[in-house]
Amino acid sequence: MNFDAVLSNLLTAPVLFFVLGLVAVWVKSDLEIPPAIAKYFSLYLLFDIGIKGGEELYHSGFTTQILLIMGACIVMAIIVPIVAFFVLRVKLDIYNAGAIAATYGSVSAVTFATAQAFLTSQDVKAGGYMVAGMAIMESPAIVVGLIMIRKFVKQEAPTGGLLEEKSHGSGMGAVLREAFFNGSIVLLVGSVIIGYLAGENGEKELHGFVKDIFKGMLALYLLDMGLVAGGRMSALAKSGLFLIGFALIVPLVNATLGILIAYGLGLSVGDALLFTILCASASYIAVPAAMRMAVPQANMSLLLPMALAVTFPFNIAIGIPVYYSIISHFWN
Repeated sequence: MNFDAVLSNLLTAPVLFFVLGLVAVWVKSDLEIPPAIAKYFSLYLLFDIGIKGGEELYHSGFTTQILLIMGACIVMAIIVPIVAFFVLRVKLDIYNAGAIAATYGSVSAVTFATAQAFLTSQDVKAGGYMVAGMAIMESPAIVVGLIMIRKFVKQEAPTGGLLEEKSHGSGMGAVLREAFFNGSIVLLVGSVIIGYLAGENGEKELHGFVKDIFKGMLALYLLDMGLVAGGRMSALAKSGLFLIGFALIVPLVNATLGILIAYGLGLSVGDALLFTILCASASYIAVPAAMRMAVPQANMSLLLPMALAVTFPFNIAIGIPVYYSIISHFWN
């Protein structure tokens, strides 16, 4: 493994700003980013990722390989939450197992953006179609998690009815709408389409906003993530070693599967890293929002610290350069 790549990633401005956020919490600083500004950073990242993905698709077009990798994204988004559910059932109830499984079957746009920034620093190119893969992977895991919960709750209590309007929160129709048409999905997919349709003209018009300020916006967003993650550490300490171990081991297992699939599909180094990070990341925005509405029995104080305080920092600080080193070694 190339430890220089790990050190280089740890010393990049975005990752250091994440660390600064953690330190600010530990020293009890009053540093904070207003929620409205934090939401703006999130919207910007989704917009930026989508536009650049659409532009790349405009230049590359659609190929058989792209369709294959889209299929692989869907398969991983279905398999990961199913396997994770049964592992989590060793220690957790059905509701929490299903909610956390969905979290680890979905993806993190910020981790994806950080991986893109890492590739840029390494002067490695990647295809824009991986943005479409990210959009595809976010929603199926939510649906699979809900199906697993519903199936096993009915087995244990046939007269019960998970997701019934009165006793279990919102109905399935509302949950599916949240899964496929939540704001992040609409903005991401819409930006991809706009980037594709606008083509070269759009690329020139938005160059300064999309390319020049991206790393600065990413750094500020990661500062906010550091503040949020630091505040979740105390809740994480109460969750026990099983869940902490799960939050560290599952990304490694999923990343290994991602690397093997990417190798089998003949992806480039850059595309392989982005696919791998999609497999290894966990959602801390879309899935918690959907699960909070659909499964009120799930404990958000377990789900959020695992994804945000363990898996997210592990991936952006260590996972990305480690996965890249492994991919570079085997591809070469």
